[in-house]
Amino acid sequence: QVQLVEPGGGLVQAGGSLRLPCEAFGRTFIRHMGWFCQAPGKEREFVSAISWSGGGSWYADSVKGRFTISRDTAKSTVYLQMNSLKPEDTAVYYCAADPDRYLSFDPKPWDYWGQGTQVNVSS
Repeated sequence: QVQLVEPGGGLVQAGGSLRLPCEAFGRTFIRHMGWFCQAPGKEREFVSAISWSGGGSWYADSVKGRFTISRDTAKSTVYLQMNSLKPEDTAVYYCAADPDRYLSFDPKPWDYWGQGTQVNVSS
């Protein structure tokens, strides 16, 4: 089992920045960690993911060039640096982890989830 804790989130003006940390607790082997977001009335959607071994990172087209995912293996923590934020980035952001070799951009196959953290971007 893996527990994911996300203490970040908050309110920021458009054009501003936020960094979301997510710390993993547990002994289960993880291959990928990632971030998904869910806006009111919408389905949960992929934002970014990273290979825990350092093999690569992936981004949704909507955040490429603005968001950066990174990990600190010593702290079992993944970070989502969010720059040039837009009002349309407003959503609940969920950290996720998965032991599967194959990365999915669909949230359904991901095994472990954080509680979610609210990000509000004002115009």
